[in-house]
This record gives sequence, C-alpha cells and structure tokens, in this order.
Amino acid sequence: MDEHRAFLGDADFVWGPEGLREADARLLGDIRDLSGQKVLEIGSGAAQCSRWLAAGGCDVVATDVSATMIEQARLLNERTGVNVPLVAADARDLPFGDAAFDVVFTAYGAIPFVAELDAIHAEVARVLRPGGRWVFSVTHPIRWAFPDAPGEPGLTVSKSYFDRAPYIETDPSGNVTYAEYHRTIGDHVAALVAAGFALTGIIEPEWPTDNTNVWGGWSPLRGKVLPGTAIFQAVRPSLVE
Repeated sequence: MDEHRAFLGDADFVWGPEGLREADARLLGDIRDLSGQKVLEIGSGAAQCSRWLAAGGCDVVATDVSATMIEQARLLNERTGVNVPLVAADARDLPFGDAAFDVVFTAYGAIPFVAELDAIHAEVARVLRPGGRWVFSVTHPIRWAFPDAPGEPGLTVSKSYFDRAPYIETDPSGNVTYAEYHRTIGDHVAALVAAGFALTGIIEPEWPTDNTNVWGGWSPLRGKVLPGTAIFQAVRPSLVE
C-alpha cells in the first residue's frame, strides 16, 4: 500500500495503474447524480475510492475481506476526516439485504482473487436494485499471456491466453499465501450474463504519456502497446422494461 500511496491518494478514485480517474471517466455516472443513491464498494482495500465518493456527497459503504485493510481504511478515515462506513465482508457473502444499493463497484478488488466468480456476481445482483449499475476493473486478460515484467521481456508472449491455470504462491509449508485467477474477456462477459446482468460497456484505458510509473509488470513501455486494465460496466435489468 505504501508503494502506491502517492499514486492512489487517501481520497481519490483511480480505476487502475494507467491513472484513469472516476472524476474524468464518470463510469458510475456524474457524481452529482449519485447524491442520495446507495453505493457499495467491494474489495475496497483502504477505501480510497469510497472516500472520494463520500467527499462528493455520496452515501457509500466500503467492504473488504481483510481485517488489515479495514484497519488501514479506518486510519485513513481519521487522517482525512472523511468517515466512510467500513464493513469486513467476503464479496461472496455480503451482509446486506436484497436490492439495498443503486451502484456496486470495485477497482481491482475481490474478483481477481476469488475462484468462485459466479458467487460474486450473484451476490452483487442480489444486493442491487433493478436498474442498478455494477462496474469493476481487473487486470486486462491479455496480460496473462505475457511475462509480468516491465521491460522488453514483458512484450513477448510466453503462455496461452486460454490457459486458465491460476497464479499461486505458497509458504514453505505449502499453504497458499496468494492466489490470482485468470479469466478471458469472454469468461467475464459470460459470467455477467449468467448472473442476469446486461453488459453496457468494456473500457480499455490507454497509458497516458505523462504516467512514468514503473512497478511490478506495469510500465510506460508495456502500456504503450498492451492494454493493462479492463473495466466492465453492467446493469441489472429493471423488472419492467
């Protein structure tokens, strides 16, 4: 978190490493129109995105499965004076009633780290009112075909795009300490449709020329020629069209 603090800010809404901000993209809608609506962030991390929405007058709740991240979010609430409600919750089992929210979103949260993608979409569909929006960003699926390297080696395909084997890290005892799951663009679309959503957009942000950050496999070199983030916009259809 400290590595990205200057980039993410304490109360800012960034969709991915390219630096696309909700203030500019308005993928959830104009923040003035969100006033009075119920908004839920899942996999919120330290809740920077929710804090930005709250500062703009939105009624927002942030959730994360990690107690450590919830504590970091609480500390940032105190530091910024923007008090976002925080709930420790698994995105596959949200502690909210049916149709409780108008908008649900996550920026690189929950989805890449859970094997049961259908369970997340089902829960989001349950807590969204008819006509509500579901927007999420993930590492662009094409990146899985390339090595996670910021330099020239990261521009050469090293595995099949269709290889859905997850990336797993374990400790010396063999316990899983980190897992990330690959889905193709088609997998994401199919999962949304299966959960009853109507896909309204897929955004692939380009890497801006003024973004000189290099971390992990992210870099201007790769960003110039390879999409790094995919953002999916969907709507839970109204009961009566």
